[in-house]
Amino acid sequence: MCTIIAEYGTAGIVTPMGDVYSYGILLMETFTRKKPTDDLFVGELTMKKWVSESFSQAVLSIVDANLLAREEEDFSEKGSCMSMIMEVALNCTEDSPDERINMRDVVGRLTKIRQRFKGL
Repeated sequence: MCTIIAEYGTAGIVTPMGDVYSYGILLMETFTRKKPTDDLFVGELTMKKWVSESFSQAVLSIVDANLLAREEEDFSEKGSCMSMIMEVALNCTEDSPDERINMRDVVGRLTKIRQRFKGL
């Protein structure tokens, strides 16, 4: 969250890319059932870092268990959906505002994800 604070504090200018960052954090909160202020996130470990490190190894280990259980029908497809959503969240929270995805692309990607997995 330090990046966003510095970004908002720079010359008093608020940018839409700060909102994109916040939206990425909101996606992470929604699908992990964690908050950036949880006790888990201390020192160098931030919510973004936790999701990013888990993304490459086992994104399903960080997804809220109420949303996805291994014994569920279509577990693999639902897991793919969660991975795609977390990828969007990580794209929203790039450190540099210039590297972040814009909201038009966020909406486009989330719409495609919804269409692909509709009915699961």
